[in-house]
Amino acid sequence: MPDETQTLSPAATAVRTTTDSSASPAAKPPAWVLRLVVAGLVLAALNLRPAITSLGALLEEVQEGLRMSGSVAGVLTSVPPLCFAVFGLTAPGLARRFGPAAVVCAGMAAITAGLALRPLAGGTAAFLAASALALMGIAVSNVLMPVVVKHWFPDRIGSVTGLYSMALSLGTAVAAAATVPMTQALGGGWRTGLAVWAALAATAVLPWVLLVRDRGTGGSAATAPNPRPATGSPAPVPAGRPAQAAPDRAGAGRASAPRIARSRTAWALACFFGLQATGAYITMGWMPQIFRDAGVPAGTAGVLLALTMVMGVPLAFVIPRLAARLRTQGPIVLVLGLCGMTGYAGLFLAPATGAWAWALLLGISNCAFPLALTMIGMRSRTGTGVVRLSAFAQSTGYLISIPGPLLVGVLHQHSGGWGLPLALMAGLIVPQTAAGVLAGRDRTIEDEAGMRH
Repeated sequence: MPDETQTLSPAATAVRTTTDSSASPAAKPPAWVLRLVVAGLVLAALNLRPAITSLGALLEEVQEGLRMSGSVAGVLTSVPPLCFAVFGLTAPGLARRFGPAAVVCAGMAAITAGLALRPLAGGTAAFLAASALALMGIAVSNVLMPVVVKHWFPDRIGSVTGLYSMALSLGTAVAAAATVPMTQALGGGWRTGLAVWAALAATAVLPWVLLVRDRGTGGSAATAPNPRPATGSPAPVPAGRPAQAAPDRAGAGRASAPRIARSRTAWALACFFGLQATGAYITMGWMPQIFRDAGVPAGTAGVLLALTMVMGVPLAFVIPRLAARLRTQGPIVLVLGLCGMTGYAGLFLAPATGAWAWALLLGISNCAFPLALTMIGMRSRTGTGVVRLSAFAQSTGYLISIPGPLLVGVLHQHSGGWGLPLALMAGLIVPQTAAGVLAGRDRTIEDEAGMRH
C-alpha cells in the first residue's frame, strides 16, 4: 500500500523516508500484534456510539418511562458531548501514566458497565449517572484512537482511520436500526432494548486486555506513548522491548504542551470538530423524533436514522484516504457542508415525503467526523503532538457542542414545532464549513505554535 501521508510536507516526508530506510527489520512489531491492534480498534469503534443512538431510537419511551420533560430530554442528549469534553481532557495524562492500550481497555470496561447498569435505573438521576459512566469510557477512547493509529500505522493514517471510522459508523447504524425491532422481538420495554448493547461492549475488552498483558513481544509498545522525532518519522521499537521516551523528548513534549493554544490550526480544528459534533448529536438524539412527529412510524424512523449513520460505513473509509492524498481538505469540507444544508432544508420543507433523501444527505454530511479525525493525524508531525492535538481538538470541540442538543429541545418545546430547531441546525453548517476549510490547510501545529524541539 502506498504511503498515504506523503502529502503532508515534502520536507517531513524526505526526512521520514530516510529514517524509515535506516530502520532494521527487527524494529517492526510482530504481524500478529498489528492484527490484534486492528481488531482492538475495530471492536472499540463498534462500541463508541450505540450508547447514544440506541437511546435516540427509544427516546420517547424513555421520556415517558422516566417522566422527563422536553427540556430534560434535551439535557440528556447534551450529556454525551459534556462527558466527552470533561473526560477527554484526562486522556493524555492517563495515557502517559498507564499507556494508551490500558486506558482504552478501561474505557471499554466502563462502556460495558454503564450500558448494563443504565436499564436498571429507577429515575432520571440514576439513568444519567449510568450513561455518564459509559460515556466516560467512550470519551477517553475517542481521544486515544488517533494516537493508537499514529503510533502503530504512521504511514497508513488514512487507511486505518478509515477502517475504524467505518466500524464506528456501522456500530452507530446497527444500534439505530436494530434497537426498536429487538425491543419488540424480545417482548420487553425500553430497558430491554438498551440493555442488549452491553454484550457487544463486553467483546471489545478482550483484545485490549491482551495488548496490555503482552509486555514481552512488542505489545508493550501499545501501552505507552512512543514519542517520535520532530520530523514525524516513527521511532524504531525493537520487538520484545518496551518503548522508552528519551528524556529530552519527554521534556520537549511537556514544554510544548501549553503552546498548542497559540496554533490557529488547532483552534480551527477544534471548532470544526465541535460544530460537526453538534450536528451529529442533534441528529442522533432528535432525528427519529422529527420523523415520528411528521407521521413516520417509530420503526421506520429508526431505520432512517440508521441510513444516516450507515452512510459512514463506505464513506468513512473513502474520505480519510482521499483526504490523506490531498494537500488541503477544504474541497471535501465544502461538499459535506452543502449536503448538510440541503438535508436540513428538506427536513423543514417535506420531512415525510423526502425522508429517505434527507436521511441520505445528512449521512454524507456526518462524514465530517472521520475527516476531522484524519486531519488530527495530519496536522502534527510528532506522536506527542498528535496526543496534544487530539485532546485539545476533541475536548474543546465537545465543549462547543454541548449547548446544541439542549437548545434544540428547548426550542422544540417552546415553539411547538421543528422549524426553529431546523433553522438552527442549518445555520451551524456555515461556521462549520469555514472552520473546516481553515483546519484543512497544509500546515502543522508545530510550525504555528513554535513547538520545534
